[in-house]
Amino acid sequence: MFDDVTQFKVVRNDSGQYSLWPANRVCPQGWSEEGTRGPRETCLAAIGKIWTDMRPAEVRGETVIAEA
Repeated sequence: MFDDVTQFKVVRNDSGQYSLWPANRVCPQGWSEEGTRGPRETCLAAIGKIWTDMRPAEVRGETVIAEA
């Protein structure tokens, strides 16, 4: 789907789940930018450091407030 993309950004949803998104595209509805941008490997490394518990925030008993 994004084979031609070289720059990504890390995005986060209201459940505290992370993903990659092309840096030149608007975040999908329900997702906000985490702040990390760069090549795929850089963004995946950032997600690996940040997202250590894959369960949604609701399951972990946390409340995540999305940034506007």
